[in-house]
Amino acid sequence: MPAPDPDQVLLGQFGAAHGIRGEIKIHSYTEDPFGIADYGPFALDDGRVVEIETVREQGENLIARVKGINDRNAAETLRNRKLFVDRAALPELDEEDDFYHADLIDLALELGDGSAYGRIVSVQNFGAGDLIEIEPAGGGRTFYLPFTRAIVPTVDIKAGRAVVVPPPETEARPEDGEPEDEA
Repeated sequence: MPAPDPDQVLLGQFGAAHGIRGEIKIHSYTEDPFGIADYGPFALDDGRVVEIETVREQGENLIARVKGINDRNAAETLRNRKLFVDRAALPELDEEDDFYHADLIDLALELGDGSAYGRIVSVQNFGAGDLIEIEPAGGGRTFYLPFTRAIVPTVDIKAGRAVVVPPPETEARPEDGEPEDEA
């Protein structure tokens, strides 16, 4: 699967097909979840290009209709595909401290005293809030921290850095990335 273009921003991901007429569940990462239909066309992570015609709510799910997708089998080919748009298609940010999640990737993480902590390799949301995936400065396995103002009080996109205040349970992480022995 080709890596996404660095000038593209992830705005959502398709889920399972819904019904037999080509509709599909969609996970929107836009501020207004229904607004995802306003962007596009979308480049999928498998190289295809699609356009979302409509988005509607059903229960706790968003259901999308995609141009040219008219049956369940066609919708299933979209399952788990990520939707990217060109950064130029996104609105300009008003505030200096506003940013897109894509801006966080590769930011250096520092502790309050300026010492290196690692770098952000991804931003994820598994349903309970945004998490940053961190590659430790000393090497080892990546790990996640909540992306909250308490944990990441400072984000300076222009300087390419962010300050992190790790929770106490992560401060004692083994440097080699091996799990700690349980006693």
